[in-house]
Amino acid sequence: MVQIWLVELLKGTGKLFLHPVLYYLVFLAGILGVMRVKRERKNFHVRAEDAYFELRQLFPLGLLIGAVLSVAVVGAGIVIPFAAVLLIAAFTLLWSLTANVRWMSPAYTVGAAFFAIVMLAKNSWPFPFFENAFGALKTQIYPSIVIVLGLLLIAEGIFILKNGSKGSSPKLTKSKRGQSIGIHEVKRLWLLPMFLLIPGEAIPSTFDWWPVFQIGAKEYSLILVPFAMGFSLQIKGMLPREAIQNHGRQVMGLGVFILLLSIAGYWYPLSSILTVALAVIGREFISLMAYLKDENKPVYFSKKNQGLMIIGIIPETPAEKMGLKVGEIIAKVNGQQVQDETTFYEALQKNRAHCKLDVLDTNGEIRFVQRALFEGDHHELGILFVQDQKKFDKKTG
Repeated sequence: MVQIWLVELLKGTGKLFLHPVLYYLVFLAGILGVMRVKRERKNFHVRAEDAYFELRQLFPLGLLIGAVLSVAVVGAGIVIPFAAVLLIAAFTLLWSLTANVRWMSPAYTVGAAFFAIVMLAKNSWPFPFFENAFGALKTQIYPSIVIVLGLLLIAEGIFILKNGSKGSSPKLTKSKRGQSIGIHEVKRLWLLPMFLLIPGEAIPSTFDWWPVFQIGAKEYSLILVPFAMGFSLQIKGMLPREAIQNHGRQVMGLGVFILLLSIAGYWYPLSSILTVALAVIGREFISLMAYLKDENKPVYFSKKNQGLMIIGIIPETPAEKMGLKVGEIIAKVNGQQVQDETTFYEALQKNRAHCKLDVLDTNGEIRFVQRALFEGDHHELGILFVQDQKKFDKKTG
């Protein structure tokens, strides 16, 4: 029996590399990185993170979360029809064509696949090239898909909470009054590979009670499925880390709520339809509330009378090593008051070997930071500022 499971794990892992979503997400993450760098260079003449940043975020956390969810799903014996795997992939590719990566959230991809199965099974519609997979559908409603949806929403919340605020991208735009302001933008993709049990001919039922959440089959196969997680958010009224982490906690809460409701579907199958509808509506509601909350706040990243507002920090520069943070204000450089990038640069030139900064932190309290400067250090310490109106108009004009 152990040998059968080992062979099936290896075969299931190999199938990951046949899945088009894996390669498609790598391609999309690369495109997002290139587009971000191009925009940052237009706004600031320099990029913050390199073009491979989004690609580097695609895998690490997903491998860990996917391993945990795989143990939970396979251990509980949650069986998913292969048709659902195909439809989730299809809707992932389809929703990505909207050019808004947040539509690749499992609420929309898995939710759409669930409703598609209901319609296909009810009307016995043919599905070209995959007649066997869709012909094997035994019922119209599969509560197991809803359980997986709840787990994936929890995972999405963890991704946003733990990884979403890393490398959020500064961006310059104009307010409704035509003033130069800054915002932070996150467009992130994550890949979560998770083992699923599907009806097959490899693994027999180990115990009379396993699998717990079965769909009528006697034997099963394992397949490692790459699930996409897409997240997009723009923040102008508060610090990006605070806004993004709050968003992540709300998505995690929605996932827990959906997971608890999904279990009732095994006794009341029609409740699964309501649960999936609540998942879609709830995920959209969270995005809408985040937008409205941010829109009703005054602009956070704007020109300040006290000094220069930091909107971004370039990695591996003196600014990062000095512990400067996004949202802080530089009031003085080497004892000289600064109001724009020109006076900032001139003040730095007073002492090319050392700099001392008077900084207002995000709580409005003053602190002093200083550091020796070396040949090759960034000429503005690696700080990206909210720029004055004339300079912004010149760049965008």
